[in-house]
Amino acid sequence: MDMRRWAVAGLVALPPLCFLTAMVLAPLWAMAAYDGLAWGAVLSDAYMLKRLAWTVFQAAATCVLVLPLGVPVAWVLARLAFPGRALVLRLLMLPFVMPTLVAGVGVLALFGADGLLWRGGQDTPYLLLYGNVFFNLPVLVRAAYQGFVQVPAARLQTARTLGAGAWRRFWDIEMPVLRPWLAGGVCLVFLYCFSGFGLALLLGGSRYATVEVEIYQLVMFELDMAGASALVWLVLGVTAAAGLLYAWFGRRAGSDKAVSPVMPSEPQLVGEYVLLAFAAAVLSVCCLFPLAAIVVKAWSAGESWRVLMESETWQAVWNTLRFSAAAVFSAAVLGVMYAAAARRSAWMRGLMFLPFMVSPVCVSAGVLLLYPGWTASLPLLLAMYALLAYPFVAKDVLSAWDALPPDYGRAAAGLGANGFQTAYRITFPLLKPALRRGLTLAAATCVGEFAATLFLSRPEWQTLTTLIYAYLGRAGADNYARAMVLTLLLAAFALGIFLLLDGGEGGKRTETL
Repeated sequence: MDMRRWAVAGLVALPPLCFLTAMVLAPLWAMAAYDGLAWGAVLSDAYMLKRLAWTVFQAAATCVLVLPLGVPVAWVLARLAFPGRALVLRLLMLPFVMPTLVAGVGVLALFGADGLLWRGGQDTPYLLLYGNVFFNLPVLVRAAYQGFVQVPAARLQTARTLGAGAWRRFWDIEMPVLRPWLAGGVCLVFLYCFSGFGLALLLGGSRYATVEVEIYQLVMFELDMAGASALVWLVLGVTAAAGLLYAWFGRRAGSDKAVSPVMPSEPQLVGEYVLLAFAAAVLSVCCLFPLAAIVVKAWSAGESWRVLMESETWQAVWNTLRFSAAAVFSAAVLGVMYAAAARRSAWMRGLMFLPFMVSPVCVSAGVLLLYPGWTASLPLLLAMYALLAYPFVAKDVLSAWDALPPDYGRAAAGLGANGFQTAYRITFPLLKPALRRGLTLAAATCVGEFAATLFLSRPEWQTLTTLIYAYLGRAGADNYARAMVLTLLLAAFALGIFLLLDGGEGGKRTETL
């Protein structure tokens, strides 16, 4: 019986392992073996060293910015009760489903050449930093929030009884619990900013391009695969270190369900009202303003709204939907099979996070090098979409599967149910909410996918993201207005997916990656 069980486990693990090998491990190995890697040329090139230094700096600067902004916001959400608090907690998931292109266009609508608040250009580093904060502030806030709710209420009450003030309670009681959660959140922020592509391409310009943008330009325009290979492995080394640190801090910051958290109370002191106003201002300026700017710009687009009636737009919408649907179906199959295999293997659990740690730009460059005969082929593009989507399904299904009481299966077997009946009538209904949540996040990833589409798509496979980017690259006010209208449409798709996720969760908090 054990041999049969192991054979079944091996058959279940084989498809996702083969897929991961073909789409990640083999392409990265091909990049490593290409021309011996041009390390010397890259590390002796002053321009490349400047790009690498800027990439590290903008990621580190974002971490420095989101810490003092995010911790007070998280404290307000964890400790104070106010109207709309539950809505704010749910809206913190919105950046996870909002495409990077929407954020980039929103920042340009605020501070670009025709910005609502300031008319500038891309010759400033502040645009990219602001875009990074838009995307990553909710990551830090959610991490800090989860740390605050792990602080035992009895410990804080004892400190208050002994005369400790609010600041002393924070440093002596809350901060030791909060520290690993903050460290993990900072690692995630650094990883996302260092390996980000869409925001850097839109907001960095040629002067503030990051390493990811340089890889794209080397592959697509200069055909310098040797230089791109060296940069890919530099990026992978940094992101792997950040990912390992995040995993290490994650183990230290494990949740304790036995902890009785502090219940939020209405603000009473002046300082609490000040913090509440500060949190509202931070979330408005850093998270809502770019989205509102897109709405304002699209609303004033005038005749440019005709873009919604053109065949090119409908073709882009159709491509976006059909590519996403095919990838989500593949992600469902691969994700469930991977979760089933990872339940029996610790190293399989570790491999689950590999697609999160390698950027689409790096993988796409390796795929182009390894499979030249499949360049600009639809199966390869859909496989890349599925690679980016299935980890969301695997992670959520595996977490829910681990939480299932083993007594259910034993009780079903005692009543005469076979393995298929147990899985169909007991396990699957209990895993269905997690599967729905994972598929929704997977769909959001596919709808807003940008980097892999630029690398692997043909002109006739243009999606909404690449069509928006094409309009932004054309001169003229009409093209700019058309880009705003299409960005609003893309944001509406992302918002619809978010509402589907929120409805499926029933208002419950969803853990970050």
